[in-house]
Amino acid sequence: MSSRSAGALLRVFMLGVSLALFSTTGARAAEAVPTAEDPVVEQRLLRISEDVRCLVCQNESLAGSRADLANDLRREIRKMIREGRTDAEIREFLVSRYGDFVLYKPPLKPVTWLLWFGPFVLLLSAVLFLVMFLRRRQRDRVEHAEPGLSEAERRQAQQLLDSPDLRS
Repeated sequence: MSSRSAGALLRVFMLGVSLALFSTTGARAAEAVPTAEDPVVEQRLLRISEDVRCLVCQNESLAGSRADLANDLRREIRKMIREGRTDAEIREFLVSRYGDFVLYKPPLKPVTWLLWFGPFVLLLSAVLFLVMFLRRRQRDRVEHAEPGLSEAERRQAQQLLDSPDLRS
């Protein structure tokens, strides 16, 4: 194969890849979910879903997630809002179905103590471990340090240094 035909083949390949990429970006833009007809329902949905974790993404709120389950949950929340349920009732429904994990701010109760206090306990444990480690290391250095010269050894060393044999 000549270098000209290889170059032409490479250009055709790159053109195909570029077209494929551009065609999928347009398809994704068309997937935007339309807002509800009622802006009041949509505002309540947004307020509720900002405090609820997406069960698929887990790092995103329900409002920001585009997962299929998130779309289904938003649809369910819209339905409950139209039925006249309060925000607290909707949250209770979600918690009863998915547990406290679904909330970004789970309630403070014995079951969730680990969620609330776990990071602080770990941090405190790490600080205590570091302090104990550094103290033990300091103590070991002191215990294993070579002792200094005694007074008699110091005098003997000084005499050796002052002796005429070393001065010449």
